[in-house]
Amino acid sequence: MDRHTPMHALPEEIQKMLPEDKVCKYCGVSYLILHEFKAMEEKVKAMEKEMKFYQGSVEREKRLQEKIKSLSQDLEQYKIDNKSKTERIYDVGMQLKSQQNEFQKVKKQLTHLQDELKIKYRQSDIFRLCFCL
Repeated sequence: MDRHTPMHALPEEIQKMLPEDKVCKYCGVSYLILHEFKAMEEKVKAMEKEMKFYQGSVEREKRLQEKIKSLSQDLEQYKIDNKSKTERIYDVGMQLKSQQNEFQKVKKQLTHLQDELKIKYRQSDIFRLCFCL
């Protein structure tokens, strides 16, 4: 706590007052320190309120540190899983591309064979017409 030191000396008329004139008749506290005493009470109340706020902060911080550690471990595991799944997606994509290429080849072969079949049918029809006459 800060210690308050008055900047100016007490006025002479206050210094010459009788002690009973400087003291509260009810509580006996000097009027000269009563104001400071009340200010100190307010400071104490504020500090008590602040202490309540900070009470348990060590435990909260420890719990939060543990949670951070746990979340960091989870994050690392998710990164590993993500990398694995990304590699798997890449592999499956490559397989798909290979299968699509194979499909295109087979499709071209099918088209070629269908064209040949049409030619053979025409030839067959021509032979039939020629031999049947």
